[in-house]
Amino acid sequence: MPYLKAFIVGGIICIIGQIIINKTKLTPAHVLVLFVTSGVVLTAIGIYEPIVKFGGAGATVPIPGFGYVLAKGAIKGVREDGILGAFTGGISSTAGGVTAAIVFGYLMALLFNPKTKP
Repeated sequence: MPYLKAFIVGGIICIIGQIIINKTKLTPAHVLVLFVTSGVVLTAIGIYEPIVKFGGAGATVPIPGFGYVLAKGAIKGVREDGILGAFTGGISSTAGGVTAAIVFGYLMALLFNPKTKP
């Protein structure tokens, strides 16, 4: 059952992203920023936490999940270190994901011949 819930939640997030790309003139980069920002805002107002509890990895792996982790880290940082923690908490909580993206992106660039679209 957790796999089905993750599939449904992740699928809905992807459907929303595809609809935004198809129905607006926003670029994928704009949608990326919109999703990260929406993850932060929905976490701040308490809406994303129940989605994460229901959907698990279906809610934490997609791009809004990055915003969720960023916001949770900032909130934790403020509790531990005061206002400075608002800046350092989000960075420390997402450092592993950012590092993995850089390392794997670099490895893929070494292994494959990247090409630009004509």
